[in-house]
Amino acid sequence: MSESNENTAPAASPEKDPADWVTGEEPATGAQKSYLETLARQSDEDVDPDQLTKAEASQKIDDLKN
Repeated sequence: MSESNENTAPAASPEKDPADWVTGEEPATGAQKSYLETLARQSDEDVDPDQLTKAEASQKIDDLKN
């Protein structure tokens, strides 16, 4: 009889720098744009998510959250 490891969480994957993303130069995703617009309103910052790449949008999200 084998024991189950139901309570064992999967190992966290290391966070990859957005600058190293293979798809980082693609346009920001719809979800990123929406989230950026929300964060920009909350912080009274002017952000044009349509001008950002995926990597830039990710970095801007991090900046606005902190």
